[in-house]
Amino acid sequence: MWASALLCWVLTVSDGDSLKVRCQQAQGTQTLALRVAGIDAPELRQAFGRKSRLALAELCQRQRSARVEIKEQDAYGRSVARVHCRGVDVAQAQVRAGMAWVAPGFARGDRGLQALERQARQSRAGLWSQKRPTPPWVYRHRRSR
Repeated sequence: MWASALLCWVLTVSDGDSLKVRCQQAQGTQTLALRVAGIDAPELRQAFGRKSRLALAELCQRQRSARVEIKEQDAYGRSVARVHCRGVDVAQAQVRAGMAWVAPGFARGDRGLQALERQARQSRAGLWSQKRPTPPWVYRHRRSR
């Protein structure tokens, strides 16, 4: 499963689903901008945006043992990746804590993530404590107009 995974050092956490890592590869050290696969976290200016970023930073910041499995590249040139920090799947941790949504269209078939989101909603964890949380894709669409 991790045959193509990279062992990386987390440099910075931009928000609840984006980070910058430095990875050792055969051709040397490379710095990558990553987006965590399967989730979409609130933007920093949204409710729970800063809390989501802090949750990811507490899990991953300054970790030598972050495992990164790159899936694809997004439209912004970031690598979309499955990330494990301290042996924990970052996407699952963020969704379980109510710090991110399961990204519609990008986590199709990931029933584990979808089940974690349902549990977070039912227990009103994190952003689900709000009456009507605004998904980040709706927030970004409104701000682009």
